[in-house]
Amino acid sequence: MSIINYLTAIRFAPGAAADLPQDLARLGIERPLWVTDRGIVAAGLLDRLLGIAGLDAGPFIFQETPSNPTEEATLAALLVYETNECDGIVAIGGGSSLDLAKAVALLATHRQPLTQYAAIEGGVARITAAVSPLIAIPTTAGTGSEVGRAALITLSDGRKVGLISPHLIPKLAICDPQLTLGLNPKLTAATGMDAITHCIETFLSPRFNPPADAIALDGLRRGMANIERATRHGHDLDARGEMMMAALQGGLTFQKGLGAVHGLSHALGSLRQPSMHHGMLNAILLPEVLRFNEPAVKKERWQALRAAASCPGDVSLDAHLAALVARLDLPARLSELGYDGSGTDEIIEKAMADHSTSTSPRGMSAESYRTILSKAQ
Repeated sequence: MSIINYLTAIRFAPGAAADLPQDLARLGIERPLWVTDRGIVAAGLLDRLLGIAGLDAGPFIFQETPSNPTEEATLAALLVYETNECDGIVAIGGGSSLDLAKAVALLATHRQPLTQYAAIEGGVARITAAVSPLIAIPTTAGTGSEVGRAALITLSDGRKVGLISPHLIPKLAICDPQLTLGLNPKLTAATGMDAITHCIETFLSPRFNPPADAIALDGLRRGMANIERATRHGHDLDARGEMMMAALQGGLTFQKGLGAVHGLSHALGSLRQPSMHHGMLNAILLPEVLRFNEPAVKKERWQALRAAASCPGDVSLDAHLAALVARLDLPARLSELGYDGSGTDEIIEKAMADHSTSTSPRGMSAESYRTILSKAQ
């Protein structure tokens, strides 16, 4: 079993969860809060993890993580943590559970309110190393949150904000592809497109970080080569492992920043109704944003991106990605997710304020976002 150290420790292999008891002991966690969602519990994944590790979760379980984690859910989980005198967290699930766990780990050792730690409120400097220890165990191959320094939380005032700090990176990521075998095709495709979008947007970010660029291109190659196989053949462990690695690599490159796809998907994802899946939003927005960004990207970098995405010479990159989305049977328009175009001004305002917008390779304006939103509608 290989151990990788890049920002944090990563245990990556089928059956990797078997060493969880030793991991907890190494981190000094004796009373962990288990953060997950009802879907994970109903699917038996939490029980499977506990069985592999030979552990008993006891009463310390929070399973009310919503599809888009909220400040209200964070405070509810924090109450369970404090009531049971927990001393660490194990998060199992998709990006929502992992992000919620990061917010709980933060508030377990930092005073409220949560809003003061949002990046757009100058909160990066307010987050200290005192964050409660967290082990992240993803059950989807998409967000890369298991190695990411950010948590996306919808505040009680309706804003979806990023809590960003190297101190929020989980102390250990346990990546076991076996835990993704039961994921249904639609979520496999949607979370996979999230991973692919991360690799593309971080590579196109104008910040200088050649190691992150190399990781992003490799993650993109893996994702593009395996997403359809993992979606159609859900028990193909090799394809599942490749997608989990692509998601992990997308998370490792977050240090470069993202771009306009995420600026807009974060804003749309802050809506309470309709509640739209982050990966599906990215799949819809990615072709439009790529078309917008191409004139601002140096030719050699664009060619490198095309090569990693296995884009044929006679096809534009945005059309290549749009065709992939269609083959995966994912929505191609926001209207298919129930969005009727209302609240456009507020969404654009949120997108302009989002931390991802500043690293778009082409400068974003309110009108740029309005055009992209209109074309994606």
